[in-house]
Formats: sequence, structure tokens, C-alpha cells
Amino acid sequence: MSDRDPGPAHWFEPMADHLGSAYLRYSFTRGTGNEVAFLMAELGLAPGDRVLDVGCGPGRHALAMAALGVDVVGIDISHRFVELAREAASSLEPGAGSATFQRLDARSLPFDDEFDAAISLCQGAFGLLGHDADPAPLDPDGVVLAGMARAVRPGGRLAVSAFSSYFQVRYLDDTDSFDAERGVNHEHTSLRSEDGTEAGYDLWTSCFTPRELRLLAAAVGLEVDGLWSVTPGAYSRRTPDLDHPEFLLVASRPSCSLA
Repeated sequence: MSDRDPGPAHWFEPMADHLGSAYLRYSFTRGTGNEVAFLMAELGLAPGDRVLDVGCGPGRHALAMAALGVDVVGIDISHRFVELAREAASSLEPGAGSATFQRLDARSLPFDDEFDAAISLCQGAFGLLGHDADPAPLDPDGVVLAGMARAVRPGGRLAVSAFSSYFQVRYLDDTDSFDAERGVNHEHTSLRSEDGTEAGYDLWTSCFTPRELRLLAAAVGLEVDGLWSVTPGAYSRRTPDLDHPEFLLVASRPSCSLA
């Protein structure tokens, strides 16, 4: 399968190349079952539905949904993560849904009215664009959300998770610096590869308030169905608060076409 060329490497790619399958050793990846069960219910998904997973990483959500009969297309900017996801998809049980993967830039999604739902979780794409050598567009996360909105059919639904500005500022530690003007957290961290090699990397993550997420959704023509405070692996309908690291936005594309 050939991939569209998404252009110059994103700062995330060298880190993903270093991590490889070791990404799945981190604790935040161990709650896939809870997250997928919650999203299947909230998005009203059933076997045979089509889902776009934006920033799919090694494919853990896409593969779990496919195991439940959903047909998933996962996209990620990392060649290495796409390779790992394709390898894992070859082990899906007979009778499962499908899981296919492409290397694409989430800011240039080529899909229109093709999916019943779209997801972007754990800062796989939405929220991961706060540091970019290209100063345009002003709001790259809004560009990602707009592309996801176009990708779902009228009446389709979306789910995105996002770091909470409240939580990030409240629990800022020595490895973080928070840019209050831009709402971006910069972290320098040490990561171990598949063979245990340790290397340091910088991460830039956009952080949001519930109001900002609602305004972003409205700006791309989405109707907000729910917005909750969540922790990876512990998704539930929890009123937004200061004590949980992420927000989960669930929204719908109106049945009429987007403007």
C-alpha cells in the first residue's frame, strides 16, 4: 500500500521512530478497553460502521474497534507507527471488522462525507501541533478538527481528547513550562526505545478549557453533545473539573451539509 507524502517531517516523527512498539509499554496506553467501550456507546457505533482514527499511533484504538466489527481507517504522520499498526492488523480474527492504516498529515485530511464517526485520542494529532516551524495556520488544531468534521457524513459524530489547561497549570512540574499566551505546554522527557536505549525529547502539547473546545467545535460547524473530564483508561460522563488531566469532547455534524 502506498502512502500520500505528507511533506516535511513533523517534530513528533523522530520520537515515534525511537519509541516504536515501546510506546505501548506506557501506562496511559493500557486503558484501551475502557476507552473503546465508552466511545462505542457514546458514538452509537455498531458492526459495519466506518470510523476514522486521526493520529492513530500503533493502532490500539483502531484495532480494538475492528475486533468489535467496526471498519477503521487509521492515519498517523509516523511511518514507524503506521508499520506497527499494519503488522498488528494482520492478526485480526476472522469475522472482525477491518483496520487499514495510512501515513498522512492530520492537517490535510483528504476525506469527505465518508465515515460514521471520527476520533482523535491521547494527543495523537489534535493537540499535538502547538510547536511548528510553519507559523501558519494560526490554529492548527482547529484545522485538524475541521478536517475531521468534513470526513464524517452529515449526522456523523466525533470524539477528541485534549489536555486540560486547568490541570496542567495546577500540577506544573520542573520538567514543564507553560506558555500562557499560546496555551501550549513544553515538556522535556526521557524515553526508552524497544531495546531500552534512553534518549531525551521535547514535546509541545496544546491545552484547552471547555469553553475553548466548545468554540472550536462551533467554528467548524459541529454541535457539542457532551464534554467531560477524563483520565486515560477511565472515560466516563464526569462534569468538567480541575482534577483530571484531559477533556473529552463528543460532537455531531449536523444533518445538513457544512457551510
